Amino acid sequence: MATTNATGETYRELAHRNNDGLEVVLLWHQPTDELTVTVSDERNGAHLELAVEPHQALDVFNHPYAHAAYQGLTYQEPSLVLTQP
Repeated sequence: MATTNATGETYRELAHRNNDGLEVVLLWHQPTDELTVTVSDERNGAHLELAVEPHQALDVFNHPYAHAAYQGLTYQEPSLVLTQP
């Protein structure tokens, strides 16, 4: 499923899961060829976005909090954006 945001940038959803108020999405930004995993937690309003390398995309999708913790980010903090160094 392709989606377009307000600025006209096109993203393609590569994977999606939603369980108990927790939504995880793997997105590909077609113009820049960048991958992103986003996590939204409806239970506490937290949002997490991780830029990922292609070889890590599915692992980050399956374990976003582990990857965020490895990079020093705690999931309790709402509205966080984290990029790979």
